[in-house]
Amino acid sequence: MLSYRHGFHAGNFIDVHKHITLMLLLESLKKKDTPFCYIDTHAGAANYDLRSDFAQKNREYETGIGRLWGLNKLPSWIAAYLDAVKTVNPDLQKDQNGPRYYPGSPVIARRMLRSQDRMILMELHNTEAPILKEYFKDDPQVSVHHRDGFEGLGGMVPPLEKRGLVLVDPAYEVKGEFDRVVEVLTDAWNKWPAGVYAVWYPVQKKQPVPRFHYDLRNSGMKKIYLHEFSVIPDAAPNRLSGTGMVIINPPWKFDKQIKAVLHWLVPVLDRGSHLPARCEWLVPE
Repeated sequence: MLSYRHGFHAGNFIDVHKHITLMLLLESLKKKDTPFCYIDTHAGAANYDLRSDFAQKNREYETGIGRLWGLNKLPSWIAAYLDAVKTVNPDLQKDQNGPRYYPGSPVIARRMLRSQDRMILMELHNTEAPILKEYFKDDPQVSVHHRDGFEGLGGMVPPLEKRGLVLVDPAYEVKGEFDRVVEVLTDAWNKWPAGVYAVWYPVQKKQPVPRFHYDLRNSGMKKIYLHEFSVIPDAAPNRLSGTGMVIINPPWKFDKQIKAVLHWLVPVLDRGSHLPARCEWLVPE
């Protein structure tokens, strides 16, 4: 049975990293007029109430969106990200205490779709999936599937559009999930090597991240770029210290874009790590 609920973590430093990356990738796809498809394997529940009991338990949003809210003179991509959050907080844009609601990946992505684009959302959790379906029930550009995104991805690619982005964002609560990510990605890439794949992973002492990177290097997939950073020292095995993403088949100049974004963002989010972001090609172009 799935126990993970993203409401506990919504708006934290991981979401900031993940959603800015998502926006950069979608904006690159929009540079061509031809349609694209966005696929989310672990879509969650659309919007999250940061005043809910879930969010208030650990107040993780204070490590992410809370550190950016109310700042001025922002780089363009940080400002664009904040605008996306403000759209679900129309009455609180000037609230210096932070937003009331935080948009999940599907809501952010939907805002960026054009009339010719569409998205496919998968969510397995029995509570989250109905909320997601209700949110998009009248949207002809969005299809929501109550199913295991790992199991479902292979049947979704390649999409009819032949262009697009897949976001893979599991909780990594199940043993062997890193291995399953590599397996599912490799299978999807073999069916659709032209697709862009964005994969989030946790950076913490207990997780097998070095082996994950090794397996990706040896998977046969081409053009794999990673970027990760920590916000606290990685001293305790059960403490989530940082956030990482690998991008398979990143758009042209994405590596330079994300380096510039993280150069500004990491010091703002840092809570004692004092380490620069790690940005490098796992498998070169």
